[in-house]
Amino acid sequence: MLVQLVAAVGVLAVLTVVPGPDMAVVTKRAVACGWRDGLRTVGGITAGLLTWGVLTVAGLAAVLAASAAAYTVVKLAGAAYLAFLGVQTLLRSRRGRMSAATPGPAPKGNPWRTGFVSNVFNPKIAVFYTGLLPTLAPPGMSPHTGMALLVVLHAVLTLAWLGGYVLLLARARAFFERPAVRRAMDRVTGVVLIGFGIKVAATQP
Repeated sequence: MLVQLVAAVGVLAVLTVVPGPDMAVVTKRAVACGWRDGLRTVGGITAGLLTWGVLTVAGLAAVLAASAAAYTVVKLAGAAYLAFLGVQTLLRSRRGRMSAATPGPAPKGNPWRTGFVSNVFNPKIAVFYTGLLPTLAPPGMSPHTGMALLVVLHAVLTLAWLGGYVLLLARARAFFERPAVRRAMDRVTGVVLIGFGIKVAATQP
């Protein structure tokens, strides 16, 4: 069982470090508002994963994954939210043509809620949890126990990876606070968020 568990953790680790909407949202908050807001955003994302985990263990995520209508509703809501964050970031970059003494406006909204909403409205998590996690669950455990263990491990890996990423950004904060760099980062992040929104909207169940 230990070998299967280690293999499952390896798969989860690879999936965790692949850049996606969560990393783009964290980058947006950490660069604009600092490491505290970045870590709060990571906390919201982790809570979103745990929410999906509870729904998966309860069997509700499987219903979403199997229902084209429900999947489409969640998919479009998530895509719209990511696009909204992207447009908001691009608009801030246009307003940020000012000196370092007068930094541009910080993103609005609670950072924890931003991370939570962006993750909860990502239907790919439901498909991933209901489609892949059961195949990774260690033998010798009940399906519910094995799934719950993997969800917790995935949340811990996400918290460690994105939390470390935020602290890395914090060490280079002086560089990112330069007006030209801030504008460039806002534009890149905004385009990436909109791109992920389009990708989520085009995703098939």
